[in-house]
Amino acid sequence: MKFLAKIKSIQGSDITLELDDEIDNLRIDKLANGKQPLVEIAISDNRYISIDQRSKIYALIGEISEWSGYMVEKEVPGVMKWQYLTETGRDYFSLSNCTMTQANSYLSWLLDFCFDNDVPFTTKTWDMLPNDYAMQLRCLKHRKCCICGRHADIAHVETVGMGRNRKHINHSKYYFMALCRVHHIEQHKIGIMSFLQKYHIKPVKLDDEDRKRLRIGG
Repeated sequence: MKFLAKIKSIQGSDITLELDDEIDNLRIDKLANGKQPLVEIAISDNRYISIDQRSKIYALIGEISEWSGYMVEKEVPGVMKWQYLTETGRDYFSLSNCTMTQANSYLSWLLDFCFDNDVPFTTKTWDMLPNDYAMQLRCLKHRKCCICGRHADIAHVETVGMGRNRKHINHSKYYFMALCRVHHIEQHKIGIMSFLQKYHIKPVKLDDEDRKRLRIGG
């Protein structure tokens, strides 16, 4: 059973809700089978998908179409949505009126699909993608340049120094980004601050678990 409700008040762990419809107490007692009924609360952000989100989703679907050989207008949108729903177990949604939260989830899944399957990006599509923490982690994980999408190496924001054994460096002090050879050379050529300002990059600081998962350091 699912009901919609508005939150009237929150005091610590006590939440007061106002339901849109009346509840059949007898049915709830029957479903609870003599136990204390439990409910699951999901907070809706009440914001609908933005034009920017929709554009990025369709851009990624277009890249997948080119990579797979399907026609964009026909097979790919339905195939990708079906695969997303199957893998995540989420409820059906429409890109015309879903929430921003749902759109972000689908966009994130599409990005992972493209990276996992090495789907090539055109420059236009790559430039549309968000430059945020999650995207930087994806680029580091898949060794994709966060600027152009080409094969990348792990770059330190701070200079490590020549002759030092990187396996003996305390990597918890450093910020990281994934850069191809061309952009890595440019970083050293024009200086880190000019480089970050030019490309509007936000390098990430990684905890022990992330560095282990991304195979950074000894």
